[in-house]
Amino acid sequence: MAKKTVATLQTSTKRLTKAVKMVKSPKTGAYTFVESVMDPDLVNDWLKKR
Repeated sequence: MAKKTVATLQTSTKRLTKAVKMVKSPKTGAYTFVESVMDPDLVNDWLKKR
């Protein structure tokens, strides 16, 4: 399961995006949040992989 939350961060020369994904643990069944800062073009690929 993935919850898509995207915030746009801008630095002086590069545009970055912070993406947050909610992932369910197979062992406990609890949900955790995984965050990553990346190029906006890579967000959809990152959200699709598990």
